[in-house]
Amino acid sequence: MFRVVIVGAAGRMGRRLVANVLDAADCELAGATEIVGSPFLGSDAGELAGCGHCGVAVGDDLAAAVKNADVVINFSTGGVIEATRTATSAGCAAVIGTTALEDGEKRQLRQMADQGARIVFAPNMSVGVNLLFHLCREVAGILGEDYDIEVIEMHHNQKKDAPSGTAVRLAEVICEAHDWEYDEVVRNGRAGLVGARTRNEIGMHALRGGDVVGDHTVIFATGGERLELTHKASSRDTFARGALRAARFLMTAEAGLYDMQDVLNLRERK
Repeated sequence: MFRVVIVGAAGRMGRRLVANVLDAADCELAGATEIVGSPFLGSDAGELAGCGHCGVAVGDDLAAAVKNADVVINFSTGGVIEATRTATSAGCAAVIGTTALEDGEKRQLRQMADQGARIVFAPNMSVGVNLLFHLCREVAGILGEDYDIEVIEMHHNQKKDAPSGTAVRLAEVICEAHDWEYDEVVRNGRAGLVGARTRNEIGMHALRGGDVVGDHTVIFATGGERLELTHKASSRDTFARGALRAARFLMTAEAGLYDMQDVLNLRERK
């Protein structure tokens, strides 16, 4: 039985994480935190998640919460590095599902891992999406450079970043397969008289509307045919279940910075 702290427990994703932890047989909710000043401070985390009273109140002191925990799961958008440092300094593992970390923040995660921390960081925790990453890498390598590539993503109308971290990672794995530089080949949208499509180019398109949890499609098109790989998420529970799978992985993992490809053992399948 491992003990879990959820950061951002009152948010949409945080509530689903709480619900899935409470429903799991092999873990327990050890803590739930929110930002200072949140109107949900003091609320029962289980009641916020629609699961009934669980006896864990939402607080704003992560350092206190991690004293009795084994892993921290964090999908929040602010203070990720500070929260991870607080967790790992206390000996906790960390699962990070935040989509918009900057390169400097990623380097800090690597430094923590080099100093003994156990971290899984992935822009998307869905098992299906991570299989899509793997398939896109394989398909790009097999098809070569004779196919035009477009990435299309759609999310709900409250999503703040664009393109999504998942869409960016899809383009990154394709670039890795072709030995391309992301900043040189990715074109975010098209408008005006842009000319014919260049040979080595990945079109990136972000759609926003309604309550879409997350749709991602990668198109490989050439003369006479096209191949489309699509993943559609209909519930945030898919991300929560993936995060718990990552947490289980970290319970026996050595120090390091991992992603869901490691969790799912997909690196062994290349």
